[in-house]
Amino acid sequence: MEPGTLACTTAGGLIIHIEAERYRIAPEDVRSLIFAGRPAPVTCERVRRTGGIVAGSVTIEGHAAVNPAGRAVVVHTRTGSFIIPLVSLQRVARGEAASAPLFPLVPEVGI
Repeated sequence: MEPGTLACTTAGGLIIHIEAERYRIAPEDVRSLIFAGRPAPVTCERVRRTGGIVAGSVTIEGHAAVNPAGRAVVVHTRTGSFIIPLVSLQRVARGEAASAPLFPLVPEVGI
């Protein structure tokens, strides 16, 4: 089982499933990430029920950015950092692929 999965929404945004968390990237942010290389906020929606009242909040939990080589997208969240090839993200965003796996990004350790 992969550590995370990237899928497309009907509106053109992206859903990122990492363990038990579900994050989103808005459609306009996906376009600016792919076409202009601008970092995109990664948000999470939480719903709370207090008594009989349902309250929700949307918070920015991280960001996604194209790596310096321009061949992959790095997703940083509170649960960790993950990488996906840019071409895989583009295929999911265009609807050509239903989903794509995210790979854990291990930080470099100096020798």
